[in-house]
Amino acid sequence: MKSAAVPSYASQTDAVLLAAMQAGDETAFAELYKRYSYPLFNVAYGKLKNREVAEELVQDLFENLWSKRTTAQIEQLGSYLFSALRYRIINYIKSEKVRTSYELFCRLHLNEADTGTEAAVALNDLNEALTAGMQHLSEKAQEVFRLSRLEQYTIPEISVRVNLSEKTVEYHLRKSLKLMRRYLRNFLLLLWPFWFFM
Repeated sequence: MKSAAVPSYASQTDAVLLAAMQAGDETAFAELYKRYSYPLFNVAYGKLKNREVAEELVQDLFENLWSKRTTAQIEQLGSYLFSALRYRIINYIKSEKVRTSYELFCRLHLNEADTGTEAAVALNDLNEALTAGMQHLSEKAQEVFRLSRLEQYTIPEISVRVNLSEKTVEYHLRKSLKLMRRYLRNFLLLLWPFWFFM
């Protein structure tokens, strides 16, 4: 007697594929990527008009989905993915505004003859310091730092979003700020007047 044929992954519902992915099924994950990556890319590209950045945001989203597959609370996968992408787009736009403001500050406050070179060097150094600092934070501390300093959430709001007590959020924030200050201390005097323009 022949066994019943197993339906192909392409014919499975999101819920079935999500459950399989959460159990570690890479083929189910690949099917979800195939199903959603292009629509997500279209949304990101439509907002940012930058193909490389749009692709990077979608890749990061799926890497995060896989790495958190056993802990993420997902009810409707489509809604979850598009909402997560929206936050990534917002964060990218905010970071670009900060970078643009910093470049403007450098142009206004540095000698005109040195502006291009000095601003480029200073911006590059700042980006390297930020990257180095963030890499030394735990994943949870990075999330708390991002929500507090980049997205301007309050400690109670962060507590709800990351499912931690307010005391734990405060601990992560204190620890991350201390570390980030150490990595950015060379820029504090330069950036002090800049914050008045923010």
